[in-house]
Amino acid sequence: MSKRIRLGTVMPEQHKRLVELHHSVQKAAADAGLDPLLIELVKNRVSQINGCAFCLDMHVREARQLGETDRRIYLLPVWRESPDYSEQERAALALAEAITGIATTQDVPDDVYDEATRVFTEQQYGVIVWAATVMNAFNRLNVTSRTPVPTLK
Repeated sequence: MSKRIRLGTVMPEQHKRLVELHHSVQKAAADAGLDPLLIELVKNRVSQINGCAFCLDMHVREARQLGETDRRIYLLPVWRESPDYSEQERAALALAEAITGIATTQDVPDDVYDEATRVFTEQQYGVIVWAATVMNAFNRLNVTSRTPVPTLK
């Protein structure tokens, strides 16, 4: 694999601001009463769809630190077929998938929106949209840069 320009290094101020935005979304999630595991599921699903090994590695580890089970991590790509996800998690995952695929679909379908706004407050809905959006931004930067997955010790 060819070596690529590290975009966070080339534009460190912008990268710093994206990290700050990520932290502000994390704080907003806590303030809105969202389970940190739900947000990690969103980050992991978005990273799976975008093929971002670096972010997926990071957020799987973070989910495990929060107590996520191996089973739910393994079943995340096929969450619709598994009984292991709550109503809120299902709504958040469907919304995250719709946001991530927006370049193809050019829409968040009404049924996805309706379900998300049924099970989340307006503030919680906004946080999930922002979490998916920020994760998509990180994925795009890391995939473009081919940011390597850290080696295991």
